[in-house]
Amino acid sequence: MIKKIALFFVLLFSCVYFGSAWYFSSKILMLPITECTLERFFYCGEPSEQGITFENIVFKTSDGLTLPAWYMPSRNKNAKKAILLVHGRTANRTEGMRYAKAIIAAGYNVLAIDLRHPRQDPTIISTMGYHEKKDVIAALDYLTVERNIDSIGVMGFSMGAATSMIVMAKDPRIKAGVFSGGYANSMDVLAEQAKVLYGLPRYPLMPMVAKFFAWRGDLDIDEINPEKYIAKISPRPIYIMHGTADKTVGFEHGQRLFAAAKAPKQFWQAENGEHTKLWQLDNEKAETSVVNFFDRYL
Repeated sequence: MIKKIALFFVLLFSCVYFGSAWYFSSKILMLPITECTLERFFYCGEPSEQGITFENIVFKTSDGLTLPAWYMPSRNKNAKKAILLVHGRTANRTEGMRYAKAIIAAGYNVLAIDLRHPRQDPTIISTMGYHEKKDVIAALDYLTVERNIDSIGVMGFSMGAATSMIVMAKDPRIKAGVFSGGYANSMDVLAEQAKVLYGLPRYPLMPMVAKFFAWRGDLDIDEINPEKYIAKISPRPIYIMHGTADKTVGFEHGQRLFAAAKAPKQFWQAENGEHTKLWQLDNEKAETSVVNFFDRYL
């Protein structure tokens, strides 16, 4: 009888453990379709909302996805410099539009892309940057091949920042990078969010969540940790922006990334800044510091 009871509890624990790990890996992989809000991104319409001239374009990734974007040309028709705007995990291309007008006015072409997302096809999964790297690379291909751009900067937000850091470490076409609210380590930030949202400790559940996530997403988790790659960006410059009140990607992630990076680098410790909302905190400083950074290094 004792053996049967013990076996019952072992089976019950296994069902709860593996079932929970499967459930939380699904929460990572399968994004809901969320809408832009004015409180979050300030601008939710097309670029014409700000009086910006733009083209609706599409580009193809190496694994066959067709992704939409806005191409916003500089007023200088001969400009061969461009800034690529890369949004975060639950966002879309509107996320970077708070910065677009100031960047265009400074003489840059701007490409705001949509990363792969279920809004394009319900079967698409989110991989914390692993497969999204292909989207950023395809956007670089578009700028260099279709637009004949010879100097590219990138501005990424949250997962878009993390993804862009890894791509920049491997792709010399990106000459300068601005990263707002990026995470240092994908599983660290997921474990932190699991504790905040569900009260779950990291152990023993998260290691199995990571295994399911990697298996179901066909990915290598070690390849989506920007902290591992950021030093390889040097001698190209980076600018890390992170709010001290960030509850989605804790401020310590920005500190870790800055510590791991090599010069030239700069850091904005935005007091009371929330996750990727530094423009709302101080739009003048946000725009000016980003434009000055690109002007200096591009």
